[in-house]
Amino acid sequence: MAPALGLTPGNSILSPAHAQSGAQPVWRHALSLFGEVKYLADFKRFDYVNPAAPKGGVARQILVGTFDSFNVPISSVKGQLGAAVRLTYEQLMTSSLDEVSTEYGMLAEAASHPDDFSHVIYRLRPQAKWHDGKPVTADDVIFSFDAFKQYDPMFSAYYKHVVKAEKLGDREVKFSFDMPGNRELPQIVGQLTVLPKHWWEGTDAQGRKRDISATTLEIPLGSGAYRVKEFVAGRSVVMERVKDYWGRDLPVNIGRNNFDELRYEYFRDATVAVEAFKGDQVDWRTENSAKSWATAYDFPAVTEGRVVKEEFPIRSSGVMQAFVLNIRRDKFKDARVRRALNFAFDFEEMNKQIFFDQYKRISSYFDGTELAASGLPQGKELEILETVRSEVPPEVFTKAYTNPVGGNAEAVRENLREAMRLMKEAGYEVRERKLIDTKTGKPFELELLAGEPTMERVALFFKPSLERLGINVSVRTIDPTQFENRVRGWDFDIIVSSWGQSLSPGNEQREYWGSQAADMAGSRNIVGIKNPAVDKLIERVIFAKDRDDLVAATKALDRVLLWNHYVVPQWNYPKVRTARWDRFGRPAELPKYGASGFPTIWWWDAEKAAKIGKRS
Repeated sequence: MAPALGLTPGNSILSPAHAQSGAQPVWRHALSLFGEVKYLADFKRFDYVNPAAPKGGVARQILVGTFDSFNVPISSVKGQLGAAVRLTYEQLMTSSLDEVSTEYGMLAEAASHPDDFSHVIYRLRPQAKWHDGKPVTADDVIFSFDAFKQYDPMFSAYYKHVVKAEKLGDREVKFSFDMPGNRELPQIVGQLTVLPKHWWEGTDAQGRKRDISATTLEIPLGSGAYRVKEFVAGRSVVMERVKDYWGRDLPVNIGRNNFDELRYEYFRDATVAVEAFKGDQVDWRTENSAKSWATAYDFPAVTEGRVVKEEFPIRSSGVMQAFVLNIRRDKFKDARVRRALNFAFDFEEMNKQIFFDQYKRISSYFDGTELAASGLPQGKELEILETVRSEVPPEVFTKAYTNPVGGNAEAVRENLREAMRLMKEAGYEVRERKLIDTKTGKPFELELLAGEPTMERVALFFKPSLERLGINVSVRTIDPTQFENRVRGWDFDIIVSSWGQSLSPGNEQREYWGSQAADMAGSRNIVGIKNPAVDKLIERVIFAKDRDDLVAATKALDRVLLWNHYVVPQWNYPKVRTARWDRFGRPAELPKYGASGFPTIWWWDAEKAAKIGKRS
């Protein structure tokens, strides 16, 4: 459905290009997929911020891994990106954290699109400037669009239907789409990170011409509220607030970007990161380990109240986290083999032994949202599935998807029997305690590849169950750079990975599960799915006409993905676990879809900081 949107002041004035064409654009200050926007054109700030938040102080945070590049467009195919560098850039639009899929102008002051969504025009703010004082122009926008589409597989899929970006004036860019009806495209174009064309086409301090296709640790030029102050390659990045930032008084920025510095310390090991937090080397820790959450935060500063543990609900997204099977390899091409591996996974026992019973099993690619399929298909979802009936497993229509349930000896034995039955159907048998392919005589072997030690213990728990089926299993943990390179080259059997999902899925689904993305190095189609029915359902999601149609199409897609057994689902936790040294203030009521909102809408509280003492 076409969104009902507010107008920016002065929308009756046409640009020269529009006047010549006779077009009458309707300028919008915001875009939404779901109808009316909350904040009208003359809004002063978002409701969830503190407009009087003091500026100052430092927030020290943890990142796990390393980095060797500040070049954003190539980050999925080359190098390890210093993630903090994204803060130095702005997008055309920015999201509201108390609305679903709604964006307001950032670099762009307004957008215009026809009712059929066949194109969108963005009009840049006249005051938007790079940190060197030069204006942000239409040429920068087009340069950035071309760079991301050429070098980033995700954006190549994301912008597949954006066929042209053209300059209508110094401050106006028109993006044309290859067909009407893709209602999400105007907004996802607005998510474009804009890069400085003049900087990238210039030379560095040594006189060398910059290359946007290569990794670099040269401090980049941005237009955002922060810029890189200093860094130690692979270890730390310090971002400083730009005091003369052009956008500091925009309504979307009031009460945001309050810290003078944001420091990011990189750790290769999560255990070391926890110890650094306990030693007051960092201020904020987001904890992903159930074991650490249960056992590692009992030090004196917690009992004294100087460190605060707090969980924030996740309402804005869903997730599929899983053992991901690389179906490009022959051993995984049979769905019965893939299903058998799920029967060998005793989640309930793992949850009890190493996760303190904190998790629930994932049973959807959109787990935690209304988009998750359940029961048997009905109504509009069933109608959509009927269009691909001959191309999907029959169970899609006859059985509600469930994962095997273990947790006790009898259930585990029954699950392993079923796993062995499926393996025999797929052409395997046990000979001398080894599972053998009866056609080739080769043993069934698996490598569980991990990129960090915390996932190694998960793989090691899974290993004995697989070995009981006669599978030869090796578990290998490698450093993050090697891991990333192997995944990019599809050089793995099984890894652990996850896909985050918004409340309004769309064009990104092509990059997750679409056939074209399966052969694109660096894409998020890690599984290697090439399934015509999945491709058709992705298109139904993208071209949904209203919210009901979107929900039904997404549930249909979810159900077909599940019944093809592409992954062994793992677990989910509906909250973000955090621990912080109590030096910060925050708004009285946090936004519904922003989880913690740290550090964006928090601030340094000098009084609190004085009470808990100096940093180490």
